[in-house]
Amino acid sequence: MSFILQGTGVSGGIAIGRAQLASAASLEVSHYTIPHKEIAAEIARYKAAVSATREELEALAASLPADSPAEFGAFLNLHLMILADSNLSEVPCQIIESQHCNAEWALKQQLTALLSQFERIEDAYLRERKADVVQVVERIFKVLMGQKSAQNREQGRILVAHDLSPADVILLKESQYAAFVTDLGGTTSHTAIVARSLNMPCIVGLHNARRLIRDNDLLIIDGSRGAVIVDPDRAVLAEYKLLQDQWELEKQKLKRIRSTRSTTLDGTTIHLHANIELPQDIKQVRDSGAGGIGLFRSEFLFLNRNTLPSEDEQFEFYRQVVLDMKGLPVTIRTLDLGADKHLAGTTRLSANPALGLRAIRLCLAEPQMFRTQLRAILRASHYGRLRILIPMLSSASELNQTLALIAQAKASLDAEDVPYDRGIEVGGMIEVPAAALALPSLMQKLDFLSIGTNDLIQYTLAIDRTDDSVSHLYDPLHPAVLHLVSHVIRSANQAGIPVAVCGEMAGDVELTRMLLGFGLREFSMHPSNLLPVKQQVLKSSIMEITSLTQKMLKTDEPDKIRALLNRLNA
Repeated sequence: MSFILQGTGVSGGIAIGRAQLASAASLEVSHYTIPHKEIAAEIARYKAAVSATREELEALAASLPADSPAEFGAFLNLHLMILADSNLSEVPCQIIESQHCNAEWALKQQLTALLSQFERIEDAYLRERKADVVQVVERIFKVLMGQKSAQNREQGRILVAHDLSPADVILLKESQYAAFVTDLGGTTSHTAIVARSLNMPCIVGLHNARRLIRDNDLLIIDGSRGAVIVDPDRAVLAEYKLLQDQWELEKQKLKRIRSTRSTTLDGTTIHLHANIELPQDIKQVRDSGAGGIGLFRSEFLFLNRNTLPSEDEQFEFYRQVVLDMKGLPVTIRTLDLGADKHLAGTTRLSANPALGLRAIRLCLAEPQMFRTQLRAILRASHYGRLRILIPMLSSASELNQTLALIAQAKASLDAEDVPYDRGIEVGGMIEVPAAALALPSLMQKLDFLSIGTNDLIQYTLAIDRTDDSVSHLYDPLHPAVLHLVSHVIRSANQAGIPVAVCGEMAGDVELTRMLLGFGLREFSMHPSNLLPVKQQVLKSSIMEITSLTQKMLKTDEPDKIRALLNRLNA
């Protein structure tokens, strides 16, 4: 019987093949008491499992193919760091000793405690990191339970899993799977990042795929629509085979415009930049033909470690990114974390992290940590075109405090005769409705703006887009959202301040012409989205689309807005 499962497509494309169900370690473990005289042996058993897991990850790292994306090594190193952390290497041993329980139960107890801490993190990217912890724990469970980690791999199959780690995805590349789908995961998960790097169709968040799909079922994976079609009939199969051919042909065509200037039909230059989560994404940025990095998430350096990165470590990191971009602009967003007590040096927690101490609020509350990062960024600015982007500004007071700290960092470098770009630009992210409505006071002291549409939509509509029960209400075409985005772009243009959109809206080709009609001239997106957006730019005329976009702003009826958007893209 044919049916469709709907999830979140995180890597586009179409794949057709037979299902292969991935085995996973069960987290429903038994609980039994260990006699006092056997406690030492049980602790030794747990430590042996951790050691075996480490050897497995190290062997996998050593066997990486030469052409593997650089992200793979980074992800394996991250999992090794998680494994080495005392939360997994020592605390379960303490639980075994104090509770006289078996190793599996101790590990399960510690995992539950860690996951509850992750749930208090507001930042979506960081909250997804709990998946990395679960994946490392599952590897330990497999060793404790005597299960094998290796997959039975077959070329052209579609892997169906409850969840996958980046290390598992490395095996997918070696095995040449056609695609994979998971019950868990989100657009900011490491698995999604790796899938995009592989240009492999991938759908996450399906919830019940592992339970409903059987081994050897024929599947169609539509990564663009987030749809899995199980056991399609002949007509649907034939249609998707045609679409698959068209998709591959279109990908080849897009490569031809990589070096083409990004201008509209009526000669308007549009700047297309890339967002990156990891330093290893720079190769993909170059391959996409991006004109620079419009959003570089600097918090990567701060994650999964017991100490804060030093100024020198950060400096070398930022300097290398700037050098790798060979003169193209790099915009570094300062530390954008929620109130996470696992971040070394910050211990504050919020009862409501969505409205609590995060992003620039956290940095202002931890000025020494912030000054260290600012000094490192300033030092790196001596080696290329570097800009500073401040996340989640909501008031002139926050901006004034931030600028004062930047001035202090500059003064300290001056005192040490350390070179930096004295004209370095400072921009602000518009992610909070208050910032969008208070633009005049912010624009007086900022050099550029960047609209973070993901959070702006979330805060405007009071919807947690990671919450399945309300995520369907997350709507970039909501009239309030359109008015706020248009208002920010128009206000910046009138003031002569550069403005970009760096959220998911920037990479949605369906919204490209609408944003152009609003007056946007700079987009920043995941590198995989850049060429499709560029193609849309090359086919667009600003004069022809402006009147339709203005009509979209004059209606508050969703059906009319959608109809106008369809006309715009016709």
